Amino acid sequence: MSSPFAVYVTAIGGPEVLKPQNIPMPVPKPSEVVIAHTAVAVNFVDIYLRAGQPHSHNPTPPFIPGVSAIGRIVAIGSEVKDLTVGQKATYTNAGVGSYCTHVALPAERVIPVPESLDDVRVAAGLVRALTSQYLLKQMRELKPGTRVLVHAAAGGVGQILVQWAKRLGLIVIATAGSDAKIRTALELGADEAINYRTQDFVTEVNRITNGKGVSVVFDSVGKDTFEGSLKCLEPKGLVVNYGTASGQVEGFALQDLHSKSLWVCRPTLRTYVADRDNMLAMSKEAFEILGDQTIRLDIEKLLPLSQASESHRLLEGRTTQGAIVLIPDDLFKS
Repeated sequence: MSSPFAVYVTAIGGPEVLKPQNIPMPVPKPSEVVIAHTAVAVNFVDIYLRAGQPHSHNPTPPFIPGVSAIGRIVAIGSEVKDLTVGQKATYTNAGVGSYCTHVALPAERVIPVPESLDDVRVAAGLVRALTSQYLLKQMRELKPGTRVLVHAAAGGVGQILVQWAKRLGLIVIATAGSDAKIRTALELGADEAINYRTQDFVTEVNRITNGKGVSVVFDSVGKDTFEGSLKCLEPKGLVVNYGTASGQVEGFALQDLHSKSLWVCRPTLRTYVADRDNMLAMSKEAFEILGDQTIRLDIEKLLPLSQASESHRLLEGRTTQGAIVLIPDDLFKS
């Protein structure tokens, strides 16, 4: 086994600020465990923090980025009772960075993983599935037949969100930025799909719904789509802005919501997994989705952990449809 190392954000900036550095082997405090990673997730939030975009928390460099990974518990603290060495485990939003080979974290933030689940699939899909769970199950009641609009439907969260929404009987209108991604959205089960680069999605949603609009817009794009998203809503409709791939949503007049009694929400997964019981309940549903091989989860590329900067270049290029997963270098097979 190679020496433990981590990838640090050494300054606010582009992918080039990600630098591997050796670290001491973590030693658990009484209430902690140490996990040796087998696969590390790459998520858009990692880019937001590296680039210094406003977020619910913005650490000061140098820091280890990443919010989720999976591995095996290799050490436990003296006060830990319900976890064991050798157990497969994952975590997200645990207050530690995941771009590393080994991590010590509070046992209460650890999520045991069924042995039957594939490590790479869990790394690729956990944050996406947990996000989809709270969007579909905890924002508002969504009954079968409810119309929803999913932006970036061929992207990381979008893929799972579309498939899960269809399982709940929702009518899904999808948007994406290329004909290839439109085909993907339709293959995932979307009822209608709109290429927002060649079509005006507001006009198309109005046409598809016969002017009725949608109940909820799930918007991970942000600045470029927010104003149009509001125009797609039915009375008392909700825009959920859960990501800002195109930039932060700038200030808007609250009065814009008045005529149709509209709602806007800017949630973060961190809030929903803060309570351990809710986190475990959400994870149970997420694991059921990830364990179902009929659920499509595209994995674009596996990269050595030391090449984390390349993973950010690929993700920021917005040419990828699937997840990018980092593998500790001593486990990586090209």
